[in-house]
Amino acid sequence: MMADSAFVRFKVNYDQAKRLAVGKAVRSDSISVGGRMWRVSCYPRGYSRKVEGWLSLYLDLMDRASSVKAIFEAFLVDGDGQPSTDVAQWRTDVRVFEGDGSSKRHGRSRFVTHDYLEKYFVAGGHITFVCGILIVDAHPSPMSPVPPPDIGTHLAMLLESSDGWDVAFSVQGETFCAHRAILAARSPVFREELELLGSKAQVTVSSSSASPIALHEIAPATFGTMLQFIYTDALPGDDDLGDAPSVTLQCLLAAADRYALYRLKLFCAHRLWNYVTVDTAADTLACALMYECPELKNKCIDFFAAEENFKKAVLTEGFMHLGQKFPSIITELREKVGA
Repeated sequence: MMADSAFVRFKVNYDQAKRLAVGKAVRSDSISVGGRMWRVSCYPRGYSRKVEGWLSLYLDLMDRASSVKAIFEAFLVDGDGQPSTDVAQWRTDVRVFEGDGSSKRHGRSRFVTHDYLEKYFVAGGHITFVCGILIVDAHPSPMSPVPPPDIGTHLAMLLESSDGWDVAFSVQGETFCAHRAILAARSPVFREELELLGSKAQVTVSSSSASPIALHEIAPATFGTMLQFIYTDALPGDDDLGDAPSVTLQCLLAAADRYALYRLKLFCAHRLWNYVTVDTAADTLACALMYECPELKNKCIDFFAAEENFKKAVLTEGFMHLGQKFPSIITELREKVGA
């Protein structure tokens, strides 16, 4: 049986951090415990909009090829330097951290409310956590493996910072800044459009006269998620897809098709299938037809082929719109189900 532990102080400039958007984190330096690398992530305005108004705190296992049992505890220090003994503290039971899976992090999305935090724990514009990590592993950890590629993490940090921004986009009043070279490397459509605009698209962060490129027919949330994918090659988790994940993914798939992001398009198609029900099947099929996703189309048709599914789906508004946009597919579906 092996046990190893460490306690670290994690100080956050709260005056700056509280201006971050929901879902944006301030992260600690890397922490070495039990032969693994860890990091504490603090979301000053909440990990997602479901917990907006709360501060969220998580412990991340950074070694993707690793799996380990650990206990994580954290508490805030008040203005007098005394640890919290009430609500602003938290301790897990033994949790399994999987570096290459969905369990690579554990924490608390509702760690402390903003009101309570600002009343008792902000000192000199800063807040301070004391975080403890206790490793409980049945086997001694092997020699640390070569770390997996982390270029996506670094590019995500580059996007969040203002370093080197040289292009800006305006989407329904919201401004997004990025790097021309990265957009051009990832999307042939961005590359061509930026080349056509030439110096007109060149901006600097300090330039007050720069005019962002106006984009239409795309929502700010969709553009922001697409931009994150361009930099990180990763989609947000299911909890971050909003109250209507199927609609969110359809919008994202449309954007991926528009900007020739074929890997993102495949990701969206696969995830959309997970949300297919009798209520969403028609809209998903219409999306597959509109943006030429043959595998998703065939899966939706097979779903309709079950007579019970077909009888319920034909009563939805989505099925009516499907028939208006793609009348031939209705005939195909009826032949398939024998209706």
